[in-house]
Amino acid sequence: MKDAKSFEISRHLVMEAYKRVRANKGAAGVDDVSIADFESNLKSNLYKIWNRMSSGSYFPPAVKLVEIPKSNGGKRPLGIPTIGDRVAQMIVVMTIEPCIEPYFHEDSYAYRPNRSALDAVRKAKERSYTFHWVLDLDIKGFFDNIDHELLIKALERHVKCDWVMLYIKRWLSVPYQLKDGTQIERTKGVPQGSVVGPILANLFLHYVFDEWMRRNHSNISFERYADDTICHCVSLKQAEFILRAIRKRFAECKLELNEDKTKIVYCKKNHRDIPYECIQFDFLGYTFRPRRSIDANGEVFLNFSPAISKKARTKIWEAIQNWNSNHWVPMELEDIAKEINPVIQGWINYYGQHNPRILKEVLQHVNDRLVRWGRRKFKGLRKRKTATVHRLGDIALQKPNLFAHWAWGVKPTASERNRKRK
Repeated sequence: MKDAKSFEISRHLVMEAYKRVRANKGAAGVDDVSIADFESNLKSNLYKIWNRMSSGSYFPPAVKLVEIPKSNGGKRPLGIPTIGDRVAQMIVVMTIEPCIEPYFHEDSYAYRPNRSALDAVRKAKERSYTFHWVLDLDIKGFFDNIDHELLIKALERHVKCDWVMLYIKRWLSVPYQLKDGTQIERTKGVPQGSVVGPILANLFLHYVFDEWMRRNHSNISFERYADDTICHCVSLKQAEFILRAIRKRFAECKLELNEDKTKIVYCKKNHRDIPYECIQFDFLGYTFRPRRSIDANGEVFLNFSPAISKKARTKIWEAIQNWNSNHWVPMELEDIAKEINPVIQGWINYYGQHNPRILKEVLQHVNDRLVRWGRRKFKGLRKRKTATVHRLGDIALQKPNLFAHWAWGVKPTASERNRKRK
C-alpha cells in the first residue's frame, strides 16, 4: 500500500467535484445513501474520499444495476454508483478533461463544454441541404461493449497521472450489483450512469471513428453525439462504400453495427428526385424528412428538414398523461404553473427549434390537463367542458405568460373540444 501522500490531490478539487455531483442530483447507489444523507456528514465523507484517493487505497464499491424500459420492449442497463464514488469519479473527470478535450473532433458534440445536441441537429440540417445522402449508424450495445484494452491504450496517449489511471482501471472492472445483492463481474463496457463513463466513451469513439474518419475519409462529413452518428454522402455509391468501411473498422475494434437500424437515407427535396424507399431518419429526438414549406413568394415546395420525432412526441404525451390532476385540485393555477413550467420550457427549448408547429400540437394536451383540473376544482364547471375552456382562455388573455406554452402561443381555445388526440 502506498503512503499517505503518494498522490497530490487538492482538497479544493474534491469540494468542487462534490458541488458538481450535487448539482446533477441522482439516486442513491448500493449503500442507499442519498445526497442529503451524504451531506449530513459532508466534511467527514469528503475527507475519507480525499484521504483514500491520495494514498492509493480507494476502492470503488459495486455499481447498482437498474434496467430502464426501452420503447421497443427491451431494457437498457443503467449503472448507478454511490454518491461518494460519483464524487471520486468527478475528481478524475475534472483532472483529465483539460488534457483530452482539445483533441476531440469538431463534429463530436456529446459531453463537451459549450456544445450540445441542438448544435449537432443544426449542423445535420445544414449539411442535409448540401449532401443528398445520409448514412444513419446504430452501434449495437455500444456502452456495454467498449473494449477495455483498447480504451486503456487511448487513455495512455493523453493521461500521464498514475493515480488517474489506477482508479480508472478499478472503475472499469468494478462489478454490477442486483437488487438481491448478486454481483455480476464485468470484463468490458462502461456503465451508463457513471460520471467517468461519458468522457471514456467519447475518447474511445474518438479513436475508433472520428480520428479514423479524419485520416481515411476526410471528404465525408459527419455529426456524432455519443454513439448517435450520421454521415453525409454525395451519392448512394459513396454511402454504400463508407458503410462497408465502417462495418470493417468497427469489427476490428470489437464493435458491431445494428444492421436492422443502420440505414442509408435519401434526402429527398423535390418531386423530380430519383425514387428511393428510405427518405427519413431520426437524430437526437428529431425526424428529418421532406416537409411542405412556403417560400417568401407564397410558393409551396418540399424542404428536407427536422421536427420533433414521433418517439419524442409520445414521451411528452405520456409525461403529460401522468400528471396527477387530483393532486392539482387544491392548488391555484399559479402553483401548478410553478410545478410544470420548468418541464414545459425544457420541451420548448429543445424541440421547438425546428418546425415548432408540431410541438405546439403536442403541447395542446397540457391545456387538456388544465381543463380537467378546472372541472374538478369548480363544481359549477364539472359538466361544462366548453365553459371551462372559455374560462381558461380568458385567464390566458389576462395572464399570457402564466404558463410557458401560453407564452409560446399555445393557448386554450373553444375549438379544442373538437380536436382529436394525436
